[in-house]
Amino acid sequence: MRRLPPLNALRVFEVAARTNGYAGAAAELGLTHGAVSRQIGILEGWLGQRLFVRSGRRMVATPIARVFAAEVSLSFDRLTSAAEACGKPGARRILRVSAPTSFAIRWLIPRLEWFHQAHPIVEVSVTTVSTVHEELRGGFDVAVRRGSAKADSWPQHRATDILDDVETLIMSPALYARRPIRSPADVADHVLLSSETRPGDWIDWLGRAGLSHLAGQRRQIFDHFHVTLQAVIDGLGIGIGPFPLLDADLGAGRLLTPLPDIKVPRTGYVALVPFDADKTAPLKGFVDWLVAEGRPESAP
Repeated sequence: MRRLPPLNALRVFEVAARTNGYAGAAAELGLTHGAVSRQIGILEGWLGQRLFVRSGRRMVATPIARVFAAEVSLSFDRLTSAAEACGKPGARRILRVSAPTSFAIRWLIPRLEWFHQAHPIVEVSVTTVSTVHEELRGGFDVAVRRGSAKADSWPQHRATDILDDVETLIMSPALYARRPIRSPADVADHVLLSSETRPGDWIDWLGRAGLSHLAGQRRQIFDHFHVTLQAVIDGLGIGIGPFPLLDADLGAGRLLTPLPDIKVPRTGYVALVPFDADKTAPLKGFVDWLVAEGRPESAP
């Protein structure tokens, strides 16, 4: 028989190494600090090797432990793939996705039917967060956030670029018919609609348009962007909108972009998968689908 290390202790160890300490592992696994410590101690006893050392008030992984943890994580991935291949065919799978509210409403949800057509046994459950910067917590298989996919940007997650983002001026066709904007100077005749969750949008766009002197112009501020967007569609004023998130609204005639050449590039969106997540075929397929949908040629 193979002399395997204690598997539960390996699981706890992999999370502790990935989250840089016992506290992170305890929070992610729903265990007490003492329970994590006991499991690490069991594994250290089996290996005859210290895996964590104290640094101030924290326990941190040793260099050899970090190398070992990477191998354990890869082994868990292979075990998951093997179980997936041998699993019950046709069983319905639930994929939990966390995304910013505006991203979910304007871009993700309208496209989900296309994913379901290609993956009929996968049910995508979407939960939303109020801002793209909200802290990442457990309870999801993949999260969408604004950011970079560079390795050091998300130390506990595997990041994949999925969508670029630029912002430009938006308004309703009805408002444009009454008070058209044909040049940047025409903005002075309108109410600026903005969001608490996107505080710098107008400042950046006005700077690009050479209208920094209008930064103090009359505004109406809403708490979230999707509320601001509805106010723009209703013709209460003009706003700054992200694209390609609003491509469908533009195509349906709910919005227009009066000065489309004045754009503010923004940090795009990434898909984040926890390193300890089950790397199932549905999860990989969903991330691949997000990447494909995010390509410019895929826009509806």
